[in-house]
Amino acid sequence: MAQQATPVRRARLGRALGPEPTAVSGVVLLLPGGDEVSARRPSPMVATASVRALGRRLTRAGRTEGLATHVVHYRYRGWNGTEAHLAGDAAWAADEVVRRYGDVPVCLAGVDMGGRAALHAGGHPAVNSVLALAPWLPEEDVAAAPEPVKHLAGRRVLIVHGTNDERTDPELSFRLAARAKKANRDICRFEVHSDGHTLHQHRSEVHALAQDFVLGALFGRNFARPVEDAFAAPPPLGLRMPLAAGFGQSLHRH
Repeated sequence: MAQQATPVRRARLGRALGPEPTAVSGVVLLLPGGDEVSARRPSPMVATASVRALGRRLTRAGRTEGLATHVVHYRYRGWNGTEAHLAGDAAWAADEVVRRYGDVPVCLAGVDMGGRAALHAGGHPAVNSVLALAPWLPEEDVAAAPEPVKHLAGRRVLIVHGTNDERTDPELSFRLAARAKKANRDICRFEVHSDGHTLHQHRSEVHALAQDFVLGALFGRNFARPVEDAFAAPPPLGLRMPLAAGFGQSLHRH
């Protein structure tokens, strides 16, 4: 009896959050967290919970600009070493955006292991910006190649990390940002003092910061002054910017 072939797993894009604009002029791809090693398929509800609130906020804020927001559903729950499955799925999703919507700018927005995927896939030609919230990054190992950064040249990059994060080391994201800044001046990093991995304590400020960055990067809106200052400041200042309490409540634009 012929052995039945194992079905090939494919990544997919979730339905656009909220009503999809009639003319899409920019896309956010939301990349949920994951595990270091796992061949299991992610549970759709659990996996997307970490990015849905941010996605809904971005959808509302960018509706008049023609923003479409999709969650990327991975093939596997794990990064899985050199397979880098989540980064591969992020790159596939950017290809899919080009197929569906044409030549529109894409922002990869990831949390935890999805933040690593966003940073890895940020060199895709359609991607003009990368947002990494509490990104999971590997411990630096002299025997292993460091995380790539040169492909981020020409992209706007924002990293946000809580100083009390016990799952993903904020010092690792600072070091990656410092290396990336040498190849790309358009990178900044904000520190959320006393917040943990989920950035729940200052969620409204973090989401306001993400919204300001995404709409500025995709649609050319002016960034809030703290974001502009963070991009302009030399390292380490622009890579250790404190996220002020109340950010977003009365943004002064110019």
